[in-house]
Amino acid sequence: MSYTTILYDTEVTEHGTIVSITLNRPEVRNAIGAQMIEDLGRALDAIAHDDSVRAVIVSGAGGKAFAAGADIAELKERNRGDALRRINAALFRRLEDQPVPVIAAIQGYALGGGCELAMACDLRIAGQSAKLGQPEVGLGILPGAGAIQRLPRLVGLGRARELIYTGRIIDAVEAERIGLVNRVVPDDQVLNEAKALALSIAKQGALAVRISKLALNAAGRPSPAFETLDVLGQAILFESEEKHARMAAFLEKKR
Repeated sequence: MSYTTILYDTEVTEHGTIVSITLNRPEVRNAIGAQMIEDLGRALDAIAHDDSVRAVIVSGAGGKAFAAGADIAELKERNRGDALRRINAALFRRLEDQPVPVIAAIQGYALGGGCELAMACDLRIAGQSAKLGQPEVGLGILPGAGAIQRLPRLVGLGRARELIYTGRIIDAVEAERIGLVNRVVPDDQVLNEAKALALSIAKQGALAVRISKLALNAAGRPSPAFETLDVLGQAILFESEEKHARMAAFLEKKR
């Protein structure tokens, strides 16, 4: 199976298969666009139907970014119908619901949708260069792909409020201190650390790990009403004048 925006590799070990997914748009800091969402969806389908898989590692190509966020040029054109379809949020929920643990290997920027993608993974290994944050309010929208549910569960409601309200970007040390990432290692060791963690998971009882993940997801999942509020809020914001003005200014500054 071929992909346009990701690399999909498998490593067969004595304990089962470890899948590596690399977000592969380094020229735009691995921005998450519609094609990447489609490619990731097909990759998740392949994983879900392969009983030999024991763990998955998600990383970003180029070393400068895990994923610097959603593709703003595409995001600017999204409307309330797109918000109601939950394009990114639905993909990240599918990632969270994968039957095996998923590890985010983060180097460089993991912002906006990139941070939300990392939070949809079970575990996060960050390099010393990692920068994480939810800057969506500065673009006139809310972090509607899962941050409002997942961020408070990881760092507490007070810290989540601060990070979302201010759009502040934090470094790897602070991210580890507040619980947003599990550990920080030198950049050149991020993938090795993620692979070691994946292998330590693969050595355990496969069915026991899968059922543990199901139970943990169920324990941490909020009421569906909270997700509905996200969707409706984003539908309103996607067509606001402020959103279009702020995203146009962002794109002009980037050019």
